[in-house]
Amino acid sequence: MEESMRLTEYECDPKQLSPLTLAFIGDGVYDLFVREEIVCSANRPVKALNSMKVERVRCEAQAELFKKIEPFLTEEEADVFRRGRNAHTAHAHKRTQDYHYATGFEALLGYLYLSDRTDRIRELIAMYHAQ
Repeated sequence: MEESMRLTEYECDPKQLSPLTLAFIGDGVYDLFVREEIVCSANRPVKALNSMKVERVRCEAQAELFKKIEPFLTEEEADVFRRGRNAHTAHAHKRTQDYHYATGFEALLGYLYLSDRTDRIRELIAMYHAQ
């Protein structure tokens, strides 16, 4: 097993957390993965880096990514996604379906991160880029 990517020593059981709590941490995890990939691809001005990041982390892009990796999910992963997608949020968003898919995707990433399975996060994101 790989060395943990976790930044703290706090232990928690992701199975006990609400889907929106998982999405909260998953949003940060995905943001960090995207930032790392963009920064490592080339040295650019910060404004350009931020524009590239925003394009990748917006809900429409996350929904598109999820739809491409969905066939490769385990049943456990699909369940976590569905819980996140179906969670009731306080946001009224003009792209409601994409927003719900993005929330489900972020919940999945949060679940995998808190389960210390960053290798699986990398694998799923790589699947998207390979297609």
